[in-house]
Amino acid sequence: MQRRILLLAAAVSAGLAVPPAARAAAPTYAVLLKTLSNPFWGAMAQGIAAGGKASGVAIFQQAAASDQAAEQELNICNTMLERKPAALIASAINSSNLLPCMKQANAQHIPVVDLDANLDPAITAKAGVKVAFTIGSDNIAAGAKAADFMAARLGKTATGPVLVIEGLAGNITGEQRAQGFRTELAKVAPGLKVVASLPGDWDANKAANITNDTLTRSPGLVAIFAANDTMALGAVESVFAAGKGGKIVVVGVDGTSAGVKSIKAGRLSASVAQLPYLEGIEAVANVKKILAGGTVPSVIHVPTVLLTQAVLKAGTDPLLQYVK
Repeated sequence: MQRRILLLAAAVSAGLAVPPAARAAAPTYAVLLKTLSNPFWGAMAQGIAAGGKASGVAIFQQAAASDQAAEQELNICNTMLERKPAALIASAINSSNLLPCMKQANAQHIPVVDLDANLDPAITAKAGVKVAFTIGSDNIAAGAKAADFMAARLGKTATGPVLVIEGLAGNITGEQRAQGFRTELAKVAPGLKVVASLPGDWDANKAANITNDTLTRSPGLVAIFAANDTMALGAVESVFAAGKGGKIVVVGVDGTSAGVKSIKAGRLSASVAQLPYLEGIEAVANVKKILAGGTVPSVIHVPTVLLTQAVLKAGTDPLLQYVK
């Protein structure tokens, strides 16, 4: 699956998504992803390619080597602008690293799209950067949905320590997911107390280490919320290694293929699927509307779906078609 995603992204980046004759007439959208090493962004790449095909536009797509290579991502962005794209659709690694490139795009009258809601509006405004629209899931609501599931699974009167594994420090996406989780959990299950909330940097190994350390300090740990599936799966490995598999509720966010596989196997308890495939399709479609003179909301929220064993087994939720 991962190899197929990488090959797809390479083909799109090389401009092979449309025939040469169509490329000559079609506008080109530059798409910059954080990385392709995470299945979430692989699914996003697929959705963007599908959106480009549906909208009749050419897609020039690239990604940084990792979701922590902020300087490299900025360099890629600046290079992409040299191609004079009709639009720049970018998922910034943090709230500030791409702002110089985006400001340059503004000066060239190239619409800028905040893909997956990674920009902090206050920081963006202070930098004088104009964003055509922001698209992504409501990250605060995603965190809250995870808390609601946890309370339902453990019981609203349940008590015990809970671990929160955040994303990359300074990244608004992870911060909002963690914030939404903590706020909702305090409302729906006040007996469940967050004893640690630490950045896992979107990394499975770091999340595993955080989980091990927390289990040592809080052996009665009852639940873990991780701001993405990669970290959630790292936490799951530590939980099972400690002989507590099935006893600790672990919830992630993204609904990646690896996360779905783990849920089906009875390891990961649940994941709030962000539907990056659908987000990619919608991002391209809304850019086309803007370039045609239309208007779109300044913030576009893509729906989420809570994935559990029961939901996946039933297979009746219409949003499951976008889980890749």
